[in-house]
Amino acid sequence: MELECLALGVGHHDEGICLLMRMGTHRILLDCGIDDISPLLKETEEKSPLDLVLVSHAHPDHAKGLLSLNQKFPNLPIYASEVTARLLPLNWVEWESQSLSPFCQTLPENTPIELKKGLTVQLYPAGHLPGASAFLITYKSPQRTYTLLWTGDFFLSNSRLVEGLPLGELRGIKPDVLIIEGNYGTARYPHRRQLENQFAERIYQALAQQKSVLLPTPALGLGQELLMLLRSHHYFTGKDLDIWVDGTVARGCDIYIELLPHFPTSVQNFAQHQPLFWDERVRPRVRRLSPTEARSQSVGVARSRLRENPCIVITDETTPWDHYFTPEETQKWLVLLPQKPGGKRESELLSQEWVETYLLAEHCDGPGTNQFIHNVRPQHIIFVHGSPTYLADLTNLDELRNRYQLHTPISGTLVELPIGDTFVQPVIPDTQYQGEIAEFGMEVAISLPNAITAEPRWANFADTGLVEARWQGEELVLRALSQREILTQGSDRPYPSDLECCANCQHYRGQRCWNQLSALFGFKVTPDGFCPVFESIRPSGFNWEGESESEDT
Repeated sequence: MELECLALGVGHHDEGICLLMRMGTHRILLDCGIDDISPLLKETEEKSPLDLVLVSHAHPDHAKGLLSLNQKFPNLPIYASEVTARLLPLNWVEWESQSLSPFCQTLPENTPIELKKGLTVQLYPAGHLPGASAFLITYKSPQRTYTLLWTGDFFLSNSRLVEGLPLGELRGIKPDVLIIEGNYGTARYPHRRQLENQFAERIYQALAQQKSVLLPTPALGLGQELLMLLRSHHYFTGKDLDIWVDGTVARGCDIYIELLPHFPTSVQNFAQHQPLFWDERVRPRVRRLSPTEARSQSVGVARSRLRENPCIVITDETTPWDHYFTPEETQKWLVLLPQKPGGKRESELLSQEWVETYLLAEHCDGPGTNQFIHNVRPQHIIFVHGSPTYLADLTNLDELRNRYQLHTPISGTLVELPIGDTFVQPVIPDTQYQGEIAEFGMEVAISLPNAITAEPRWANFADTGLVEARWQGEELVLRALSQREILTQGSDRPYPSDLECCANCQHYRGQRCWNQLSALFGFKVTPDGFCPVFESIRPSGFNWEGESESEDT
């Protein structure tokens, strides 16, 4: 067997990615995003040592174990793109004061490089994150040539700071093995620009209601994308607004600025006219919370600065929210958390009225993943990185099962990859359920077998007991309604900003009136209702664009 893949970490739930690939006599590690590298050390002690490590990008779930690996094997070659090599140190900020020596060697894009005798590697930009790479690995044995394509995390669409993976350059390469992520499973999502507009509109609404917005994000990627979006979106350009950036997200911005020549031309053109991030001259102003202002000993200083006017704060997802506001101030804030499809819902947090989620796609959805696979046309496909149920959805697709040899390993599994042999697909549990439809006068009932409740996703689907149905061609699609959707249903109806109605009242939340002076206090009210103690969400002298009406703009 010339090709084998040992899965040491496959990215299920919070697990990182770490794959040990054997191609002939060569042993190649694809990413090292696991906290505990002892299984890898045991593997190298019992068998031959590693030849090299390839790092797809700098996110922790793909890279956080590299420092421990380098300390154990300082002579082991570790390769990545130049941008990834510069971003990697953000995974070990606790070592920053100790002058961590660079240990990652860089490879150019779109150029085949022979790293070992008979072993050639070529990098392709993968989208998703600056510096993210897909690797085409070619191994020439005495008998034949073998090829492996490892995508890492990839995205075909362009985002604000990263161009998408160039599918045309990989079309028809027909690798023997494709190792691909399946974060979003078969789900279909709107285009990235549409999701950005929805996100920007929600923040715009919060600011118009005199609320500040807290955006906890990972240190790399999403935080910088959001900052670029907020600076360039028409809802915010020219507005008298402060955007504060804190923690490691701010440090990531600094490194992005240093790497500006590697960014898309559109981003470089933007930076010629105004600073990429830090800018107190052009509105909205982008400012850094100094390192001491968000620490526990100086929390009060940060809070006092953020109380001055409604603002936006982008910070590390691990920073406690009470660094920025007190429990008594929650009604003056909106916390927006990134949604992770297939991940666990933090129901306790989302039950809070001032906490919501949003989705900005950073990976390919189901149609995008299938498009990539059909263009590349591999023999074997190994799906990693995603909820096991989402990955199972992909391997259940007839259009994939009938054409390719599919594998969804769990950690600790050895996948043998025979090339050219007849392959019988393993039996995969059926996720289709047959039911019945009954019409009862004014309503219709759809009954399904109880076996569907054994599916891990059922608990989230049945949380409220309410669903929404819509036609998609000739098919009827059912979607569960979350608690938050039910509470806010109807609150997004458009009303003129100068109309004195409940929708524009400070005390209208969750479809109820919370003004103790009103006779309707505590009762459910309609958005277009009115009472004598109405108080507008925009104070006197404040227009809908969030600026003082007396100010010369």
